[in-house]
Amino acid sequence: MNDDGLTGAELLGYSTGMFIHLAPYVLGGVLIWFIIAYFANTSIINSATGSEPLSRMENKRVYNLVENLCMSQGMKMPKINIINDDSLNAFASGINERTYTVSLSRGIIDKLNDQELEAVIAHELSHIRNKDVRLMIVSIVFVGIFAMLAQMAMRSVYYSSMSRRRDEKNNTAIIIVLVMVVAAIGYFFSMLMRFAISRKREYLADAGAAEMTKNPLALASALRKISADPDIEAVKREDVAQLFIQHPGQQAKSALNGLSGLFATHPPIEKRIQVLEQF
Repeated sequence: MNDDGLTGAELLGYSTGMFIHLAPYVLGGVLIWFIIAYFANTSIINSATGSEPLSRMENKRVYNLVENLCMSQGMKMPKINIINDDSLNAFASGINERTYTVSLSRGIIDKLNDQELEAVIAHELSHIRNKDVRLMIVSIVFVGIFAMLAQMAMRSVYYSSMSRRRDEKNNTAIIIVLVMVVAAIGYFFSMLMRFAISRKREYLADAGAAEMTKNPLALASALRKISADPDIEAVKREDVAQLFIQHPGQQAKSALNGLSGLFATHPPIEKRIQVLEQF
């Protein structure tokens, strides 16, 4: 130890103390963010997707398909929204019966036949029945919380190191690297878990749609058409994109394999179709 400096252990203790001191304030902010994200998710999602209410007078066909499926499953009728985009895509949103919504693009309504559109709606109703939207919202929020805490830890180490003497730089650098590595690993695995949950729920919703309609080939046919043009222009956020039946930015990609598949929010369309064709 230098006469005017601190050892690496003392620096780590100082950084830890700063982290503990700031943690209550950061956690308070995180809690407020969680509450806003959880309860205002419908308006946030509608704004991020350009989704608007669709009335029965505007499209009786869609309402009839949704009503028939809901009646057959004993489900309460969700709200129905439309996305004014000619591409083909759809998603479910909401955290309770008051906010459950099925949103369909104009393209998917116009370009699918009744059996295919019914299968897509059944897929989204399965997400609602399985409470997938609530699960995904919670997982997204908690990944964000982990990222914020990791960033706070790194900053506390960084700023505490700014006041140290140059001869302590080596110890400081080691501590910063260790904190960054631990934070990066934690964030990496939390993201992988979120993506894995999303992929699994898509398979379950496909199976739920096949069970509801007794017509798995209709969903397989719909997925083929959707995969050719799923890009919704208004969707820019990755956390919103993962809600869709097909990721809006993956139409140009082939089946995701190996490591790239671990970072996908949706299973490859080819695999989903293959599973449906085996029902």
